[in-house]
Amino acid sequence: MSHPISRVAFQLTSRATRSINTRAIEPPCRKALLQALPKPICVHNSARAFISSSILHKKGGKANKSHARSDSSPPVSDLSSPTPTDEAYDVSILEANILKAMERLTHELSQLRSGGRFNPELIEGLKVQLGTQSSGKQTVKLRDIAQVVPKGRLLNVMVGEKEHVKPVTSAIAASPHNLSPQHPHADTPLTIPVPIPPPTGESRRAALETAQKAAEVADRAIHDARATHHKKLRKFQLEKSVLPDDLQKAGKRMEEVVKKGHAEVKRIVDGAKKVLESQ
Repeated sequence: MSHPISRVAFQLTSRATRSINTRAIEPPCRKALLQALPKPICVHNSARAFISSSILHKKGGKANKSHARSDSSPPVSDLSSPTPTDEAYDVSILEANILKAMERLTHELSQLRSGGRFNPELIEGLKVQLGTQSSGKQTVKLRDIAQVVPKGRLLNVMVGEKEHVKPVTSAIAASPHNLSPQHPHADTPLTIPVPIPPPTGESRRAALETAQKAAEVADRAIHDARATHHKKLRKFQLEKSVLPDDLQKAGKRMEEVVKKGHAEVKRIVDGAKKVLESQ
């Protein structure tokens, strides 16, 4: 009886011998050509590089089924929404309210700097009566029918129609600003010159008092903005939704913003007072 294993072993041995002998007599140029060819790229290995761990599958059980989502399950909350801790540290609303108070303050002080009660905006807000008893009277703002152009210690009130010169002149003369409008010149019949009297000691004191009141209004607005932010921090404290350490740091940040706001109010008002006193 023959042994098939021995025959197979012989065939493998003979093939290996022929392969070795063939490679042994290959010319050097063929070996160099094979080395120059690019190596194949294994795409399947590069695709698996994105997976760092094997996928684990759990058996379905009561615990997993209770957390499973279905078509009727409510949507998951947005993970990008701010947490109570984020809201505690966020002082953007507080800073915006303080900025609004600063804008109102600078607007009030700018009127005082440009001549106090003789600011063009105050003149533009005067009420002017147009028409007659027979045709019917109409009350309008001066800015609706005229334009006020400051020029040094003079205000040029330019109307659009000749019949508006007299009612506008009467409105300016009757105002509580102690102004004496002049008649238009022949070359500019639609322009009413209004000289601005120099400031007196009384007008300076009144302007300084107005500046101080504007500062108090700004400080009060900052105080109200702080109270609103502090109320939010207090809410987080009662709900215990923010750690005490974070609440303490958030409160400290709030106080720093408020302190800077009050300091800025003082700086702006002090500068305005110096300008008013030098007029």
